[in-house]
Amino acid sequence: PTAVNLSWALNRMQRVVEAHSGETVAQIKEALHRESVAIQEEDIWVCRMIGEHGLTLVKPGDGILTHCNAGQLATSKYGTATAPIYLGEERGYHFRVFADETRPLLQGARLTAFELQSSGVDVTLICDNMSATVMKNGWVNAVFVGCDRVAANGDAANKIGTSVVAAVAKYYGVPVYICAPTSTIDLNTPTGAEIKIEQRPAEEVTEMWYKERMAPEGIKVFNPAFDVTDHELIAGIVTEYGVARAPYTESLAAIFAEKEKRAREKKEA
Repeated sequence: PTAVNLSWALNRMQRVVEAHSGETVAQIKEALHRESVAIQEEDIWVCRMIGEHGLTLVKPGDGILTHCNAGQLATSKYGTATAPIYLGEERGYHFRVFADETRPLLQGARLTAFELQSSGVDVTLICDNMSATVMKNGWVNAVFVGCDRVAANGDAANKIGTSVVAAVAKYYGVPVYICAPTSTIDLNTPTGAEIKIEQRPAEEVTEMWYKERMAPEGIKVFNPAFDVTDHELIAGIVTEYGVARAPYTESLAAIFAEKEKRAREKKEA
């Protein structure tokens, strides 16, 4: 329920089925395949543009911290939060990346660290509770994270722990950038308070990944999959049409106006 772009894509595919409802099953399947390829090609462009805009926010040699996975394994080719990192690597920026392990499912350790290392990026894996230390040491110049939904006021829901990173970064003066395709921005959700947060099984906290159980039997567990980062902790929201800045109610609306303008121009051309 947290990720608005999932329903966005499913609704788009449903419209294809409805538009071809009078055709055979084979023809409908072919139409769905064409649309899925179009979505993938669009996503590659979106991610690359997020990378281009994100690169304007950092400089060669900077330290970048990221949380969870918003890379090639989650999206198409460049990822969202990793897009500036990959483009920077192509252009010799030599970023130093710190990847949070991202408890309890370890997307950072299992996915982000794997893909960045495989791509030759200088990446260091850290536990979630180490972000303050690397920031205090001056090793982090910017935080890039993805998100599952952005509210109209700029509040952003992302993997649990993102709001902790943002709060620590605010204290140490490190800017936090949310990398968000417009498909994840929900102008119909006024604030983060209206975003429904998924609750996950207790076993992910008490015994997953461990040889032996690491918590008492019957212990109560609170295991939300996401948290909401307040817009006041966010320095900018990086989209394929530019970087939105506070006040987000105005800048995000302007981003969508630009998107609609380009769509009209493309259609007319």
